[in-house]
Amino acid sequence: MKKLTILGIALAMVLSSCSEDFLNQTDPTKVKVDLFYKNEEQVKQAVSGVYSQIQGLTNTAYLFGEFQTDNTTIDLNPSDRGGAGGWEAFEFGTVNSGNGEIANLWNGYYAAMYNCNLTLERMVNAEMTDNGRKQAEGQLKFLRAYMYFNLVQYFGDVIIVTSTLSIPDPAFDLVRSPQADVWAQIEKDLKEAAAALPVKYTAASDLGRATKGAALSLLGKSYLTQKKYADAITTLKEVTTLGYALNANYADNFAITKKNGVESIFEIQYMGDNDLGEWSNFEYLFAPRVSKGAVTGFAAGSNGGRNVPTNDIIAAYEKGDLRKDISLKTSFKLDTVTYNIPYVVKYNYPHTIVNRTNSNWPVLRYADVLLMLAESINEQSGPTGEALGYLNQIRKRAGLEDLALADKAAFRTAVLKDRRLELAFENHRWFDLKRTKTPAEWAALMNAHGAQERAKPTVARGNVPFNSTDYVYTENEYFLPLPAPQILINSKLIQNPGY
Repeated sequence: MKKLTILGIALAMVLSSCSEDFLNQTDPTKVKVDLFYKNEEQVKQAVSGVYSQIQGLTNTAYLFGEFQTDNTTIDLNPSDRGGAGGWEAFEFGTVNSGNGEIANLWNGYYAAMYNCNLTLERMVNAEMTDNGRKQAEGQLKFLRAYMYFNLVQYFGDVIIVTSTLSIPDPAFDLVRSPQADVWAQIEKDLKEAAAALPVKYTAASDLGRATKGAALSLLGKSYLTQKKYADAITTLKEVTTLGYALNANYADNFAITKKNGVESIFEIQYMGDNDLGEWSNFEYLFAPRVSKGAVTGFAAGSNGGRNVPTNDIIAAYEKGDLRKDISLKTSFKLDTVTYNIPYVVKYNYPHTIVNRTNSNWPVLRYADVLLMLAESINEQSGPTGEALGYLNQIRKRAGLEDLALADKAAFRTAVLKDRRLELAFENHRWFDLKRTKTPAEWAALMNAHGAQERAKPTVARGNVPFNSTDYVYTENEYFLPLPAPQILINSKLIQNPGY
Protein backbone atom coordinates (compact mmCIF):
# COMPACT_ATOMS: atom_id res chain seq x y z
CA MET A 1 0.00 0.00 0.00
CA LYS A 2 1.33 3.40 -0.92
CA LYS A 3 2.45 5.34 2.18
CA LEU A 4 2.73 8.79 0.64
CA THR A 5 0.06 9.82 -1.86
CA ILE A 6 1.66 11.60 -4.80
CA LEU A 7 -0.76 13.95 -6.49
CA GLY A 8 0.29 16.42 -9.15
CA ILE A 9 -2.40 18.86 -8.02
CA ALA A 10 -0.17 21.90 -8.14
CA LEU A 11 0.76 21.20 -11.74
CA ALA A 12 -2.88 21.07 -12.82
CA MET A 13 -3.80 24.55 -11.63
CA VAL A 14 -4.68 27.30 -14.08
CA LEU A 15 -4.63 31.02 -13.57
CA SER A 16 -7.43 32.02 -15.96
CA SER A 17 -10.69 33.40 -14.58
CA CYS A 18 -14.14 31.95 -15.09
CA SER A 19 -16.67 33.49 -17.46
CA GLU A 20 -20.21 32.72 -18.59
CA ASP A 21 -18.99 33.05 -22.16
CA PHE A 22 -19.05 29.54 -23.58
CA LEU A 23 -15.66 29.93 -25.22
CA ASN A 24 -14.07 31.03 -21.93
CA GLN A 25 -15.54 28.42 -19.60
CA THR A 26 -13.18 26.76 -17.12
CA ASP A 27 -11.96 23.29 -18.01
CA PRO A 28 -13.83 21.08 -15.49
CA THR A 29 -10.78 18.79 -15.23
CA LYS A 30 -8.64 21.66 -13.86
CA VAL A 31 -8.65 23.26 -10.44
CA LYS A 32 -8.31 27.05 -10.39
CA VAL A 33 -5.77 28.51 -8.00
CA ASP A 34 -8.34 30.84 -6.46
CA LEU A 35 -10.63 27.88 -5.73
CA PHE A 36 -7.89 25.76 -4.20
CA TYR A 37 -5.73 26.03 -1.07
CA LYS A 38 -8.89 26.59 0.96
CA ASN A 39 -8.46 23.92 3.61
CA GLU A 40 -6.00 21.50 5.16
CA GLU A 41 -6.74 18.64 2.81
CA GLN A 42 -6.18 20.76 -0.28
CA VAL A 43 -2.91 22.11 1.08
CA LYS A 44 -1.80 18.58 1.88
CA GLN A 45 -2.56 17.58 -1.71
CA ALA A 46 -0.55 20.54 -2.98
CA VAL A 47 2.42 19.52 -0.82
CA SER A 48 2.10 16.02 -2.26
CA GLY A 49 2.31 17.58 -5.72
CA VAL A 50 5.78 18.89 -4.86
CA TYR A 51 6.84 15.44 -3.67
CA SER A 52 5.67 14.18 -7.07
CA GLN A 53 7.99 16.63 -8.80
CA ILE A 54 10.88 15.55 -6.57
CA GLN A 55 10.10 11.99 -7.56
CA GLY A 56 10.45 12.96 -11.23
CA LEU A 57 13.79 14.68 -10.58
CA THR A 58 15.05 11.57 -8.80
CA ASN A 59 14.40 9.43 -11.87
CA THR A 60 17.44 10.93 -13.60
CA ALA A 61 19.54 11.97 -10.58
CA TYR A 62 21.92 9.04 -11.14
CA LEU A 63 23.27 10.91 -14.17
CA PHE A 64 24.67 13.61 -11.91
CA GLY A 65 25.38 11.76 -8.66
CA GLU A 66 26.93 8.55 -10.00
CA PHE A 67 27.27 8.45 -13.78
CA GLN A 68 29.67 11.37 -13.99
CA THR A 69 31.97 9.88 -11.33
CA ASP A 70 34.38 6.98 -11.06
CA ASN A 71 31.63 4.78 -9.61
CA THR A 72 29.76 3.88 -12.76
CA THR A 73 30.08 3.67 -16.52
CA ILE A 74 28.05 2.56 -19.53
CA ASP A 75 27.12 -0.64 -21.31
CA LEU A 76 27.37 1.15 -24.63
CA ASN A 77 25.11 0.21 -27.54
CA PRO A 78 27.21 0.27 -30.75
CA SER A 79 24.10 0.30 -32.96
CA ASP A 80 22.31 3.16 -31.21
CA ARG A 81 24.19 6.39 -30.59
CA GLY A 82 21.05 8.43 -29.91
CA GLY A 83 22.07 9.23 -26.36
CA ALA A 84 25.59 10.37 -27.23
CA GLY A 85 24.75 14.07 -26.99
CA GLY A 86 22.49 13.70 -23.97
CA TRP A 87 22.80 11.28 -21.08
CA GLU A 88 26.00 9.59 -22.33
CA ALA A 89 27.83 12.92 -22.05
CA PHE A 90 27.74 12.63 -18.26
CA GLU A 91 29.77 9.45 -18.42
CA PHE A 92 32.41 10.78 -20.82
CA GLY A 93 32.73 14.31 -19.42
CA THR A 94 31.47 15.98 -22.58
CA VAL A 95 28.51 17.90 -21.16
CA ASN A 96 27.86 21.30 -22.73
CA SER A 97 25.26 24.02 -22.23
CA GLY A 98 23.08 22.64 -25.01
CA ASN A 99 22.64 19.27 -23.28
CA GLY A 100 18.94 18.47 -22.94
CA GLU A 101 19.38 16.76 -19.59
CA ILE A 102 20.85 19.99 -18.19
CA ALA A 103 17.82 21.95 -19.39
CA ASN A 104 15.47 19.35 -17.89
CA LEU A 105 17.37 19.49 -14.61
CA TRP A 106 17.20 23.28 -14.31
CA ASN A 107 13.59 23.54 -15.46
CA GLY A 108 12.45 20.66 -13.26
CA TYR A 109 13.97 22.11 -10.10
CA TYR A 110 12.61 25.59 -10.64
CA ALA A 111 9.16 24.27 -11.57
CA ALA A 112 9.07 22.37 -8.27
CA MET A 113 10.41 25.44 -6.48
CA TYR A 114 7.55 27.50 -7.91
CA ASN A 115 4.98 25.11 -6.47
CA CYS A 116 6.76 25.15 -3.10
CA ASN A 117 6.56 28.92 -2.99
CA LEU A 118 3.01 29.07 -4.35
CA THR A 119 1.74 26.68 -1.71
CA LEU A 120 3.53 28.54 1.09
CA GLU A 121 1.91 31.78 -0.06
CA ARG A 122 -1.60 30.48 -0.69
CA MET A 123 -1.90 28.38 2.47
CA VAL A 124 -1.67 31.51 4.64
CA ASN A 125 -5.44 32.01 4.34
CA ALA A 126 -6.41 28.32 4.34
CA GLU A 127 -8.56 26.85 7.11
CA MET A 128 -6.07 24.61 8.89
CA THR A 129 -5.22 23.33 12.32
CA ASP A 130 -2.06 24.76 13.86
CA ASN A 131 -0.41 21.36 13.64
CA GLY A 132 -1.42 20.85 10.02
CA ARG A 133 -0.09 24.27 9.07
CA LYS A 134 3.23 23.66 10.84
CA GLN A 135 3.72 20.30 9.17
CA ALA A 136 2.92 21.62 5.70
CA GLU A 137 5.26 24.60 6.09
CA GLY A 138 8.00 22.38 7.48
CA GLN A 139 7.77 19.91 4.61
CA LEU A 140 7.80 22.64 1.96
CA LYS A 141 10.82 24.36 3.49
CA PHE A 142 12.65 21.05 3.74
CA LEU A 143 11.90 20.28 0.09
CA ARG A 144 12.97 23.76 -1.01
CA ALA A 145 16.22 23.43 0.96
CA TYR A 146 16.82 19.97 -0.51
CA MET A 147 16.44 21.35 -4.02
CA TYR A 148 18.82 24.24 -3.35
CA PHE A 149 21.28 21.83 -1.68
CA ASN A 150 21.49 20.02 -5.00
CA LEU A 151 21.35 23.07 -7.25
CA VAL A 152 24.18 24.98 -5.54
CA GLN A 153 26.46 21.98 -5.94
CA TYR A 154 25.41 21.32 -9.52
CA PHE A 155 25.76 24.89 -10.76
CA GLY A 156 27.50 27.00 -8.09
CA ASP A 157 25.80 30.41 -7.98
CA VAL A 158 22.07 29.98 -8.69
CA ILE A 159 18.93 32.08 -8.66
CA ILE A 160 17.24 32.26 -5.26
CA VAL A 161 13.46 32.45 -5.48
CA THR A 162 11.37 32.25 -2.32
CA SER A 163 8.20 33.86 -3.67
CA THR A 164 6.13 33.75 -6.84
CA LEU A 165 5.78 36.51 -9.40
CA SER A 166 2.42 38.03 -10.29
CA ILE A 167 3.68 39.16 -13.71
CA PRO A 168 6.46 37.66 -15.85
CA ASP A 169 8.56 40.79 -16.46
CA PRO A 170 10.61 40.63 -13.22
CA ALA A 171 11.73 37.12 -14.14
CA PHE A 172 13.97 38.61 -16.83
CA ASP A 173 15.84 40.58 -14.16
CA LEU A 174 16.67 37.61 -11.95
CA VAL A 175 20.38 37.01 -11.46
CA ARG A 176 22.43 34.30 -9.81
CA SER A 177 23.10 34.70 -6.09
CA PRO A 178 26.52 33.86 -4.61
CA GLN A 179 26.89 30.38 -3.18
CA ALA A 180 27.23 31.79 0.34
CA ASP A 181 23.76 33.32 0.05
CA VAL A 182 22.31 30.07 -1.25
CA TRP A 183 23.79 28.15 1.67
CA ALA A 184 22.38 30.76 4.06
CA GLN A 185 18.91 30.22 2.56
CA ILE A 186 19.32 26.44 2.88
CA GLU A 187 20.29 26.74 6.54
CA LYS A 188 17.37 29.09 7.27
CA ASP A 189 14.82 26.78 5.64
CA LEU A 190 16.18 23.67 7.35
CA LYS A 191 16.26 25.24 10.81
CA GLU A 192 12.65 26.34 10.42
CA ALA A 193 11.69 22.94 9.01
CA ALA A 194 13.34 21.11 11.91
CA ALA A 195 11.44 23.28 14.39
CA ALA A 196 8.11 22.60 12.68
CA LEU A 197 8.31 18.93 11.71
CA PRO A 198 7.49 15.94 13.92
CA VAL A 199 9.96 13.18 14.74
CA LYS A 200 7.35 10.76 13.41
CA TYR A 201 3.89 11.02 11.87
CA THR A 202 0.96 9.38 13.56
CA ALA A 203 -0.93 8.45 10.36
CA ALA A 204 0.42 5.53 8.34
CA SER A 205 -0.55 7.38 5.15
CA ASP A 206 2.03 10.07 6.00
CA LEU A 207 4.94 7.65 6.18
CA GLY A 208 7.63 8.94 3.84
CA ARG A 209 7.03 12.63 4.38
CA ALA A 210 9.90 14.80 5.60
CA THR A 211 10.51 14.71 9.35
CA LYS A 212 12.55 16.58 11.94
CA GLY A 213 15.30 13.99 11.46
CA ALA A 214 15.37 14.61 7.72
CA ALA A 215 15.71 18.37 8.21
CA LEU A 216 18.48 18.01 10.80
CA SER A 217 20.35 15.41 8.74
CA LEU A 218 20.34 17.62 5.66
CA LEU A 219 21.32 20.61 7.79
CA GLY A 220 24.25 18.64 9.19
CA LYS A 221 25.26 17.66 5.67
CA SER A 222 25.03 21.30 4.60
CA TYR A 223 27.37 22.31 7.42
CA LEU A 224 29.80 19.52 6.54
CA THR A 225 29.80 20.57 2.89
CA GLN A 226 30.71 24.11 3.95
CA LYS A 227 33.37 22.75 6.35
CA LYS A 228 31.50 24.08 9.38
CA TYR A 229 32.55 21.04 11.36
CA ALA A 230 31.49 22.15 14.84
CA ASP A 231 27.98 22.98 13.62
CA ALA A 232 27.83 19.69 11.72
CA ILE A 233 28.77 17.70 14.83
CA THR A 234 26.21 19.43 17.05
CA THR A 235 23.42 19.02 14.51
CA LEU A 236 24.17 15.43 13.53
CA LYS A 237 24.44 14.36 17.17
CA GLU A 238 20.90 15.61 17.65
CA VAL A 239 19.82 13.17 14.94
CA THR A 240 21.31 10.30 16.97
CA THR A 241 18.78 11.03 19.75
CA LEU A 242 15.70 10.62 17.54
CA GLY A 243 15.38 6.84 17.51
CA TYR A 244 17.19 5.88 14.31
CA ALA A 245 19.44 2.82 14.17
CA LEU A 246 21.36 0.74 11.66
CA ASN A 247 19.51 -2.21 10.20
CA ALA A 248 21.20 -5.43 11.26
CA ASN A 249 21.10 -6.49 7.61
CA TYR A 250 22.42 -4.00 5.03
CA ALA A 251 19.98 -5.35 2.41
CA ASP A 252 16.99 -4.25 4.50
CA ASN A 253 17.68 -0.66 3.44
CA PHE A 254 16.51 -1.48 -0.07
CA ALA A 255 13.98 -4.31 0.35
CA ILE A 256 10.53 -3.34 -0.92
CA THR A 257 8.94 -5.09 2.07
CA LYS A 258 10.91 -2.92 4.53
CA LYS A 259 10.54 0.60 3.16
CA ASN A 260 10.93 3.57 5.52
CA GLY A 261 12.50 1.39 8.19
CA VAL A 262 14.52 2.22 11.28
CA GLU A 263 17.57 3.34 9.28
CA SER A 264 15.61 5.39 6.76
CA ILE A 265 15.60 9.14 7.37
CA PHE A 266 14.22 10.24 4.01
CA GLU A 267 13.56 8.28 0.85
CA ILE A 268 11.72 9.00 -2.37
CA GLN A 269 8.52 6.97 -2.49
CA TYR A 270 7.53 4.78 -5.43
CA MET A 271 4.79 2.23 -5.93
CA GLY A 272 4.83 -0.25 -8.82
CA ASP A 273 2.66 -3.11 -10.01
CA ASN A 274 -0.12 -0.72 -11.07
CA ASP A 275 -1.18 1.87 -13.64
CA LEU A 276 -1.06 4.88 -11.31
CA GLY A 277 2.18 6.31 -12.71
CA GLU A 278 4.07 6.08 -9.40
CA TRP A 279 6.44 3.23 -10.23
CA SER A 280 10.22 3.24 -10.38
CA ASN A 281 12.24 1.51 -13.09
CA PHE A 282 15.85 1.71 -11.91
CA GLU A 283 16.16 -2.07 -12.21
CA TYR A 284 15.56 -1.78 -15.95
CA LEU A 285 17.67 1.35 -16.46
CA PHE A 286 20.66 -0.31 -14.80
CA ALA A 287 20.25 -3.82 -16.26
CA PRO A 288 22.79 -4.84 -18.95
CA ARG A 289 21.46 -4.15 -22.43
CA VAL A 290 21.61 -7.73 -23.68
CA SER A 291 20.37 -9.38 -20.49
CA LYS A 292 16.75 -9.67 -21.72
CA GLY A 293 14.89 -11.18 -18.75
CA ALA A 294 17.92 -12.69 -17.03
CA VAL A 295 18.18 -9.74 -14.62
CA THR A 296 14.67 -8.26 -14.50
CA GLY A 297 12.57 -11.38 -15.05
CA PHE A 298 10.80 -9.79 -18.03
CA ALA A 299 12.32 -10.42 -21.46
CA ALA A 300 10.02 -7.79 -22.95
CA GLY A 301 11.52 -5.00 -20.89
CA SER A 302 13.89 -2.46 -22.37
CA ASN A 303 17.22 -2.59 -20.51
CA GLY A 304 19.24 0.62 -20.32
CA GLY A 305 22.78 -0.55 -19.64
CA ARG A 306 23.39 2.59 -17.56
CA ASN A 307 25.11 3.13 -14.23
CA VAL A 308 27.35 0.10 -14.68
CA PRO A 309 29.68 -0.43 -11.67
CA THR A 310 33.25 0.29 -12.79
CA ASN A 311 36.23 -1.99 -12.42
CA ASP A 312 37.54 0.63 -9.99
CA ILE A 313 34.70 0.45 -7.48
CA ILE A 314 34.47 -3.34 -7.76
CA ALA A 315 38.14 -3.55 -6.79
CA ALA A 316 37.61 -1.14 -3.88
CA TYR A 317 35.60 -3.65 -1.82
CA GLU A 318 37.61 -5.46 0.84
CA LYS A 319 37.48 -9.23 0.96
CA GLY A 320 34.42 -10.28 2.96
CA ASP A 321 32.55 -6.97 2.57
CA LEU A 322 28.90 -8.01 2.82
CA ARG A 323 27.77 -4.89 0.97
CA LYS A 324 29.28 -5.95 -2.33
CA ASP A 325 26.87 -8.71 -3.33
CA ILE A 326 23.91 -6.65 -2.10
CA SER A 327 24.99 -3.68 -4.21
CA LEU A 328 26.22 -5.22 -7.46
CA LYS A 329 26.79 -8.34 -9.51
CA THR A 330 29.71 -8.80 -11.88
CA SER A 331 28.02 -11.11 -14.40
CA PHE A 332 24.77 -12.68 -15.46
CA LYS A 333 23.80 -15.88 -17.25
CA LEU A 334 21.44 -15.88 -20.22
CA ASP A 335 20.46 -19.31 -21.47
CA THR A 336 23.79 -21.12 -21.19
CA VAL A 337 26.08 -18.13 -21.77
CA THR A 338 27.73 -16.14 -18.98
CA TYR A 339 28.21 -12.42 -19.69
CA ASN A 340 30.84 -10.64 -17.59
CA ILE A 341 29.00 -7.32 -17.45
CA PRO A 342 28.56 -5.73 -13.99
CA TYR A 343 25.25 -4.22 -12.91
CA VAL A 344 23.65 -2.59 -9.86
CA VAL A 345 21.27 -4.81 -7.88
CA LYS A 346 20.28 -2.58 -4.94
CA TYR A 347 16.94 -1.85 -6.58
CA ASN A 348 16.21 -5.30 -8.02
CA TYR A 349 13.16 -6.91 -6.44
CA PRO A 350 10.26 -9.05 -7.71
CA HIS A 351 7.44 -7.19 -9.45
CA THR A 352 4.44 -8.20 -11.54
CA ILE A 353 4.36 -5.63 -14.36
CA VAL A 354 7.24 -5.03 -16.74
CA ASN A 355 9.10 -1.74 -16.13
CA ARG A 356 6.98 -0.92 -13.06
CA THR A 357 9.00 -1.68 -9.97
CA ASN A 358 8.35 -0.89 -6.30
CA SER A 359 11.79 0.22 -5.14
CA ASN A 360 12.12 3.50 -3.26
CA TRP A 361 15.24 5.65 -3.61
CA PRO A 362 17.18 6.33 -0.39
CA VAL A 363 18.21 9.98 0.09
CA LEU A 364 19.24 10.09 3.75
CA ARG A 365 20.12 7.04 5.84
CA TYR A 366 21.32 6.80 9.41
CA ALA A 367 24.54 5.22 8.14
CA ASP A 368 25.17 8.47 6.25
CA VAL A 369 24.73 10.43 9.50
CA LEU A 370 27.24 8.23 11.36
CA LEU A 371 29.79 8.56 8.57
CA MET A 372 29.30 12.34 8.46
CA LEU A 373 29.85 12.49 12.21
CA ALA A 374 33.04 10.44 11.90
CA GLU A 375 34.31 12.72 9.14
CA SER A 376 33.40 15.95 10.94
CA ILE A 377 34.99 14.91 14.23
CA ASN A 378 38.17 13.83 12.45
CA GLU A 379 38.41 17.13 10.59
CA GLN A 380 37.96 19.07 13.81
CA SER A 381 39.86 16.95 16.34
CA GLY A 382 41.55 14.10 14.51
CA PRO A 383 40.70 10.38 14.70
CA THR A 384 39.35 10.29 18.23
CA GLY A 385 37.84 7.19 19.77
CA GLU A 386 34.40 8.67 19.12
CA ALA A 387 35.11 9.19 15.42
CA LEU A 388 36.46 5.64 15.11
CA GLY A 389 33.39 4.34 16.93
CA TYR A 390 31.02 5.83 14.39
CA LEU A 391 33.05 4.51 11.46
CA ASN A 392 33.47 1.06 12.95
CA GLN A 393 29.71 0.70 13.47
CA ILE A 394 29.38 0.85 9.70
CA ARG A 395 32.27 -1.55 9.13
CA LYS A 396 30.97 -4.06 11.65
CA ARG A 397 27.63 -4.25 9.87
CA ALA A 398 29.55 -4.82 6.62
CA GLY A 399 31.38 -7.78 8.19
CA LEU A 400 34.74 -5.99 8.31
CA GLU A 401 37.33 -5.57 11.04
CA ASP A 402 37.49 -2.41 13.13
CA LEU A 403 40.02 0.19 12.11
CA ALA A 404 42.48 1.71 14.57
CA LEU A 405 43.93 4.83 12.99
CA ALA A 406 45.92 7.59 14.65
CA ASP A 407 46.62 9.72 11.59
CA LYS A 408 44.11 12.35 10.50
CA ALA A 409 44.83 12.00 6.78
CA ALA A 410 44.65 8.20 6.94
CA PHE A 411 41.31 8.39 8.76
CA ARG A 412 39.99 10.84 6.15
CA THR A 413 40.90 8.39 3.39
CA ALA A 414 39.29 5.50 5.26
CA VAL A 415 36.02 7.23 6.04
CA LEU A 416 35.64 8.47 2.47
CA LYS A 417 36.30 4.98 1.15
CA ASP A 418 33.61 3.57 3.42
CA ARG A 419 31.23 6.32 2.33
CA ARG A 420 31.85 5.32 -1.26
CA LEU A 421 30.99 1.68 -0.60
CA GLU A 422 28.26 2.12 2.02
CA LEU A 423 26.38 4.65 -0.12
CA ALA A 424 27.35 3.24 -3.53
CA PHE A 425 24.82 3.90 -6.30
CA GLU A 426 22.69 6.17 -4.07
CA ASN A 427 23.84 9.43 -5.76
CA HIS A 428 26.32 10.63 -3.12
CA ARG A 429 29.63 10.15 -4.92
CA TRP A 430 29.83 13.37 -6.97
CA PHE A 431 29.01 15.58 -4.00
CA ASP A 432 31.48 13.68 -1.79
CA LEU A 433 34.26 14.14 -4.32
CA LYS A 434 33.52 17.84 -4.69
CA ARG A 435 33.30 18.36 -0.95
CA THR A 436 36.66 16.77 -0.27
CA LYS A 437 38.69 17.88 -3.29
CA THR A 438 39.65 21.16 -4.92
CA PRO A 439 38.69 21.59 -8.58
CA ALA A 440 42.27 20.67 -9.57
CA GLU A 441 42.26 17.56 -7.38
CA TRP A 442 38.85 16.55 -8.67
CA ALA A 443 39.95 16.94 -12.30
CA ALA A 444 43.11 14.92 -11.63
CA LEU A 445 41.13 12.06 -10.07
CA MET A 446 38.64 11.99 -12.93
CA ASN A 447 41.37 12.12 -15.58
CA ALA A 448 43.05 9.16 -13.89
CA HIS A 449 39.73 7.31 -13.90
CA GLY A 450 39.26 8.18 -17.57
CA ALA A 451 42.71 6.85 -18.43
CA GLN A 452 41.81 3.55 -16.75
CA GLU A 453 38.56 3.25 -18.67
CA ARG A 454 40.19 4.11 -22.00
CA ALA A 455 42.93 1.54 -21.41
CA LYS A 456 40.59 -1.19 -20.18
CA PRO A 457 36.87 -0.42 -20.45
CA THR A 458 34.70 -2.03 -17.80
CA VAL A 459 32.35 -3.12 -20.59
CA ALA A 460 33.38 -3.85 -24.19
CA ARG A 461 32.43 -1.05 -26.63
CA GLY A 462 32.02 -3.09 -29.79
CA ASN A 463 33.47 -1.15 -32.71
CA VAL A 464 32.86 2.28 -31.22
CA PRO A 465 36.15 4.13 -30.65
CA PHE A 466 36.66 6.75 -27.97
CA ASN A 467 36.48 10.37 -29.09
CA SER A 468 39.44 12.61 -28.36
CA THR A 469 37.33 14.54 -25.84
CA ASP A 470 36.06 11.49 -23.92
CA TYR A 471 37.25 11.31 -20.32
CA VAL A 472 39.15 14.59 -20.56
CA TYR A 473 38.34 16.77 -17.54
CA THR A 474 39.19 20.36 -16.72
CA GLU A 475 38.68 22.31 -13.53
CA ASN A 476 35.71 24.22 -14.94
CA GLU A 477 33.70 20.97 -15.05
CA TYR A 478 33.59 21.09 -11.26
CA PHE A 479 30.25 22.79 -11.97
CA LEU A 480 27.72 22.03 -14.68
CA PRO A 481 26.93 24.62 -17.32
CA LEU A 482 23.76 26.68 -17.14
CA PRO A 483 21.33 25.58 -19.87
CA ALA A 484 21.86 27.58 -23.06
CA PRO A 485 18.11 28.37 -23.40
CA GLN A 486 18.16 30.11 -20.01
CA ILE A 487 21.02 32.36 -21.12
CA LEU A 488 19.04 33.25 -24.25
CA ILE A 489 15.89 33.98 -22.25
CA ASN A 490 17.66 36.06 -19.61
CA SER A 491 20.76 37.88 -20.82
CA LYS A 492 21.60 38.84 -17.22
CA LEU A 493 22.48 35.24 -16.40
CA ILE A 494 26.23 34.70 -16.69
CA GLN A 495 27.42 31.30 -17.89
CA ASN A 496 29.85 29.28 -15.77
CA PRO A 497 33.48 29.66 -16.93
CA GLY A 498 34.70 27.31 -19.64
CA TYR A 499 31.35 26.58 -21.29
